[in-house]
Amino acid sequence: MTVEQYWEKFVQLCPSYKSKTYEAWSFGVDEDELADLVKQGEKTATTSGYETYQVDREPLPQVGDVSVILNKKGEPQCVIETTRVYQTSFNAVTEHHAFLEGEGDKSLAYWRKAHIDFFEPYYTSLGLAFNESMIVVCEEFKVLYK
Repeated sequence: MTVEQYWEKFVQLCPSYKSKTYEAWSFGVDEDELADLVKQGEKTATTSGYETYQVDREPLPQVGDVSVILNKKGEPQCVIETTRVYQTSFNAVTEHHAFLEGEGDKSLAYWRKAHIDFFEPYYTSLGLAFNESMIVVCEEFKVLYK
């Protein structure tokens, strides 16, 4: 099923979203696993690097944004709506946020290692330098359709 077909099925069930725009995207790594965690309700948050929005010329996420989450093959898995967005430094991300991300053992230690392992090479590929005082964008969301 295409993203457009998936969206049409969603708005048939939730017609109040018919006029909303949406973005279709997948997580940066472990796309299938993370999409599954979202569908299961285990993952209700994500974190991205603030500077990457400037480099990619993309707008920052906003409360009310709607997204179609894709798997590694680009197939739609679920529709989410952003419920909270805030910025903080990487080293100030809380245990609570790490738990909401739903990955590994849900601890802050696991979150930090996994995100350092992701951010360091990703920032390097963009010509940026990663450090633990960098600003990150923390986003919380709810599943609307799966």
